[in-house]
Amino acid sequence: MLKRELNFQGTSPLLYLIATPIGNLEEFSPRALHVLREMDYVACEDTRNSGLLLKRFSLDLPLISCHEHNEEKASERILSLLSEGKKVAYMSDAGYPIISDPGQRLARRVIEAGYKVSVVNGPNAGLCALVGSGIPSEHFYFYGFLDSKPSSRRKQLESLKDFHDTIIFYESPHRIHDTLIDMASILGKDRRASLSRELTKTHEEYIRATLEELSQLEEETLIGEMVLVVEGAKKGINETTDEEIVNYLKETLGTMKSKEAIKEVAQRYHLPKNRVYDLYLKNFK
Repeated sequence: MLKRELNFQGTSPLLYLIATPIGNLEEFSPRALHVLREMDYVACEDTRNSGLLLKRFSLDLPLISCHEHNEEKASERILSLLSEGKKVAYMSDAGYPIISDPGQRLARRVIEAGYKVSVVNGPNAGLCALVGSGIPSEHFYFYGFLDSKPSSRRKQLESLKDFHDTIIFYESPHRIHDTLIDMASILGKDRRASLSRELTKTHEEYIRATLEELSQLEEETLIGEMVLVVEGAKKGINETTDEEIVNYLKETLGTMKSKEAIKEVAQRYHLPKNRVYDLYLKNFK
């Protein structure tokens, strides 16, 4: 029989994974602050960054360093504290733990020990960039960081060039220019994309263009944390279902006139306009 226990009932130890602001501190949720006030310890990716964040909200808690290089060892201490009945939370530097950040090994060890894990929701750079990108979001794939080695990065992009759904990438400022050049070369110069930087901060910027146009941006202007949202490869006529066409028509009709929407859908999927028009008449007239 599968053992079940509600997260906030019963006696099993529970580890909180807390999402933190990606820029604007006002996005630190009231629930996150409430949970932190109840904790005995806070494990964190960087005690200096988390210490400043907690100080900003007048929280004074013992901190445990738990980062990429000591996560296994730190997990042992955290498991020991949980077994003693101590309340422990884990935070990475910005956004959600585990999502392109440490915390995966810690969460796995806690779960394997038979303990519970709960997530305190908050900001996420990838979703923020996707929602503001203007690129289709019905289906999307979060890739995170590409390999820092140029040859490996290009191999990874080659494996993604025929992927039909929107892809979300993270990239560092010192690699973004080379990555954009590789993307334009491998994924296609005319592929639509959105480059977001400094999300939720004072200098927040969304740059929506083709990959070729983005690759020609002045490198010195691309500073701050980066998220790239890239549209998927266009499907051939025989690969695109009526349902996909209708769903995208419905989305575009919310912002365009019917004639413009039909043209947009036909161009996106490389379809004859009459096929899109027939589906428009059948479903929206």
